[in-house]
Amino acid sequence: MADSDEQDKLAAEWGLDVEEGADSGSGDGAGDDAMAAEWAAMIDGDGDSEDSDGVDRVLDQDEIDNLLGFDPAAVDGVELTGVQALINSALVSYERLPMLEIVFDRLVRLATTSLRNFTSDNVEVSLDSITSVRFGDYLNSIPLPAILSVIKAEEWDNFGLLTIDSGLIYSMIDVLLGGRRGSGVIRIEGRPYTTIELELSRRLIEVILEDTQKAFEPLTQVTFSLERLETNPRFAAISRPANAAILIELRIDMDDRGGKVEILLPYATIEPIREQLLQMFMGEKFGRDATWESHLATELYAADTEIEAILNEMEMPLSRVMNFSEGETIMFEQKPDDLITLRCGGVDVTKAVMGHIGKNISVRVSRPLYPPQVTMAVFEAMEEQGETA
Repeated sequence: MADSDEQDKLAAEWGLDVEEGADSGSGDGAGDDAMAAEWAAMIDGDGDSEDSDGVDRVLDQDEIDNLLGFDPAAVDGVELTGVQALINSALVSYERLPMLEIVFDRLVRLATTSLRNFTSDNVEVSLDSITSVRFGDYLNSIPLPAILSVIKAEEWDNFGLLTIDSGLIYSMIDVLLGGRRGSGVIRIEGRPYTTIELELSRRLIEVILEDTQKAFEPLTQVTFSLERLETNPRFAAISRPANAAILIELRIDMDDRGGKVEILLPYATIEPIREQLLQMFMGEKFGRDATWESHLATELYAADTEIEAILNEMEMPLSRVMNFSEGETIMFEQKPDDLITLRCGGVDVTKAVMGHIGKNISVRVSRPLYPPQVTMAVFEAMEEQGETA
């Protein structure tokens, strides 16, 4: 009973405290309301000055997006602004090199045929993406285990990377060594690759490099050679971590098996053919076309050309020309052994000596042809003027 009396007294004390706290709380609430009204009055009175200074103004979502350079409705190809422009300033978009997509589309077609012959199986090659990355970020993103092959472009005197993931390696080995179809997902082991696996992977890489070389042939002559195979990304560093590079991801599917092949080309590697990669040709044929070159040369050699032999030229007043009469003799300051001018289309071509062969008058060319006055620089200047206009 004593305990219950003490509990009742304690509850009464708590109840009293609660009531007092409620009363004080109501008083505090009234004070808060008065203070809020006072602040509202101060804000209303000084609103014009604060808006003019813009110190206490809160940015809305559109202004924040503009500041950060983020636009959810923006499409590819729109120039970045704000923080995103600073972040991406070191990278160059591959879309500025439109010929790259054409080259690697050609690689997809060539690799599909070559890998079907290599594996004697139904192989489908597809181009997943072409992106710009930093070299250091790419090395850190490679899922291990994987085989990294350092390739060298002989004519460009620089290097690139070709990476094959473990899923494709085990699938290719399973196909080449007669594995059963429909085996499901192949379990990837964390062990080092054996000698047989490395040699079969080397043959696969050589096939892909040969097709890559053929894909670049219409654009330029380049030879890709395999320098070495690495399994540790730190040993495959061919560029500075901050340097920009082009990453091409290829997907190779063999029925229910397959994997990815990634080709990394630093921008320093493709710099020698930058002018060719900036071209905008559409279609299968691009760059030089030997068929049209030979056809144009044949037509030019077969074209008829009219050449005029100018004995001499002189100027005289029109009044004298109007008074010409039959039998009048005009004297030229020309000797029989002086050179005459050969002219074609109003352009002086060369000098020649006049003579005769039998009953026919002939000329013998005595000097090399004059170099043409119209060069490719003239056409380039005309194109630049047309673009500026």
